[in-house]
Amino acid sequence: MTTHVFVVDKTTIAQHLKYMFVGTGSSENSVSFIFDSCQEPNTRSKAEESSDFSNITVGREKKLLAMMADGCRLRKGDYIIFYLQQSSGIEGGFYGLFKAEMDGIYIADDANYYMHEKLGKPLLFRSLISPVEVYAKGVTEWEALDEIKSITAPYGMQWSLIYRKLKGNRGNTMITLYESEKLIYLIQKKNNFNQLKGKNFTYNENNGLIETTSISTGIKEAGRSFDVFNRLYYKRNLSFEAHLQLYIMQCLIGKTKNLSLLRSLGINSLEDIEWIGNEVSCGVGMQRIDILLSVKRNKDNVLMPIELKSVAAEKNNSKQIYRYIEWLEQYYIPNKPSIIQPVLICYQKNRKADLKEMFNDFNIAGENRYKPLNFISFKIEDTGIIFNQEVY
Repeated sequence: MTTHVFVVDKTTIAQHLKYMFVGTGSSENSVSFIFDSCQEPNTRSKAEESSDFSNITVGREKKLLAMMADGCRLRKGDYIIFYLQQSSGIEGGFYGLFKAEMDGIYIADDANYYMHEKLGKPLLFRSLISPVEVYAKGVTEWEALDEIKSITAPYGMQWSLIYRKLKGNRGNTMITLYESEKLIYLIQKKNNFNQLKGKNFTYNENNGLIETTSISTGIKEAGRSFDVFNRLYYKRNLSFEAHLQLYIMQCLIGKTKNLSLLRSLGINSLEDIEWIGNEVSCGVGMQRIDILLSVKRNKDNVLMPIELKSVAAEKNNSKQIYRYIEWLEQYYIPNKPSIIQPVLICYQKNRKADLKEMFNDFNIAGENRYKPLNFISFKIEDTGIIFNQEVY
């Protein structure tokens, strides 16, 4: 079960609590490019193949895809915590606890901008939630991130939230299983373990507390589901790494079925995945793990740092993965002992002869530290993506 922290302000938190949803978005008010490319792959004309009829820039599309991928790691039952941004008179902090009521996200109806005026921003990517343990008081940033009296080593700090604060611009951040346990405990302790009673809640910006209310809306908006594959297929001869990540996230939560992906990863069932992360920060620099999974395999915890490439494998790919492993060994493993299984997923093209030597060197360097590299190639067909575990 993954815990997701959603950034809100004193205006939006009231609407999130009233209508029981979470969402992210940007100044963009449309994602028509996802639906523009919805024709079956084998029905497109050459003219359609050669022109981007959505007229969206590459940068804007990647930004929107990243937010959609963040939303597509949500699974029904996952925990939701709100981070209320500081404002005049209110210190802000972390409020909980809620849970996701659906897998992934839907795209809000951008034709009439439902709730757009109330929110003050176009939160297009939304998911429904429900209360679990709701507490009145929030835990401040100082209490959650800066108070270190009880911390005996750097790995005990809330690094997922610290990196989010340092790097910014992410409205939906996943935190690890052990970070979630600590943060939830802090919220419970701050409130003397006294939960609010009732099912309907509001936020009082005068005192900075969540309160119960008798007002119930019962309104559940409709939205559009989506499948990124057709857009990925359309972009397959261009840059499509962001599309690939979103596609895989949809597969991992069951919104898109791809048995070849699970088979190549050695995952028997989606229920075996206990935690999902994407663009997982692993340092104060720009380095991020494309996808990180924690999988239950018999009695073992298997941690899979996955590097994605929309091109063929290169020699320097193993250097990136090795840096991820070093970070995981220092900051993750002490909190949750796990077997590390590195994974490289690359586009199926002619492989260079020296890749085998590179992979073997990588495996020798990690003897007794991590499992041999799982090298997976993929090819894009009209009907979907085929993943294949390579022997080297």
